[in-house]
Amino acid sequence: MTIHTNVDPAEIAKFNDIASRWWDPAGEFKPLHLLNPVRLSYISDQVQGVFGKTIVDVGCGGGILAESMARAGAKVSAIDMAAESLSVAKLHALEAGVAVNYQQSTAEGFAAEHAGQFDIVTCMEMLEHVPEPLSVIQACADLVKPGGWLFFSTLNKSWKAWALAIVAAERVLKLVPQGTHEFDKFIRPSTLMRYIEQAGLEVCEATGLHYNPLTESFKVGPGVDVNYIVVAKKPE
Repeated sequence: MTIHTNVDPAEIAKFNDIASRWWDPAGEFKPLHLLNPVRLSYISDQVQGVFGKTIVDVGCGGGILAESMARAGAKVSAIDMAAESLSVAKLHALEAGVAVNYQQSTAEGFAAEHAGQFDIVTCMEMLEHVPEPLSVIQACADLVKPGGWLFFSTLNKSWKAWALAIVAAERVLKLVPQGTHEFDKFIRPSTLMRYIEQAGLEVCEATGLHYNPLTESFKVGPGVDVNYIVVAKKPE
C-alpha cells in the first residue's frame, strides 16, 4: 500500500463532523478526557518521564494527548489526516500557550521524511480506523530511534469489546457517537503483537485500560479483553 492510500475517507469525515467538540469535556470525547491522565501517567512511568524527549503522536485527533505531553515538557509533533480536527488542535494549543508541531500527514508519509527522529511514538485509538494497521505500525517503527519506545492502544476483537464499546458506550450510555467504532476493525492482541514483531520491534508489555461507568474513571490493569495498550521497543 502506498503512503497516500492507507486512509478511510469515511473515517476522516466522521471525525471532521464532530471536530468542534474535541475539547468539550462533557461532549462526545468525554471518555478521552477521562482516559488521558491515566494513559499519560502510564507512558511517563514506562519511559521514566517524558520531559525533554522528542515524541510524535500518530493519529492525534484534536490533540488531547499531544498537548498533555507537551505540557509535561516533551517536544511533541502530532499528525492526523482530519483537517478539521487539526485546526481545533492548533487553535487550542495556541490559546493554551502550548507548543505542538501539528501536521496533516499519514504515518507513512511522515515516516518517509522523519525516520529515526523520535524517542517515543504514540498511536492511540487509531489503528482500528485505518484500512491497513500493519502499514501504520511499520511507519511508527521507522519513526522511532533505535532504543526508542512505542505505545499502541486499540480495541480487542472480542464479544466483550463489542458489548461494551459499541452496545454500551455508543447505544446505551451515549458516551461516544453511534457509528464511531466498527467491530470488524477491532484488533486482537495476538494480531497486534504479530504486527509489531513484523515491523522489527520488541513487545515489552500489554495491559488493559478499564472504564468504570459508576465512578466515570479509567484505570490501567490486567485484562486485555476490551481496551488495551501494548508497549514496544525498537532494538538498539
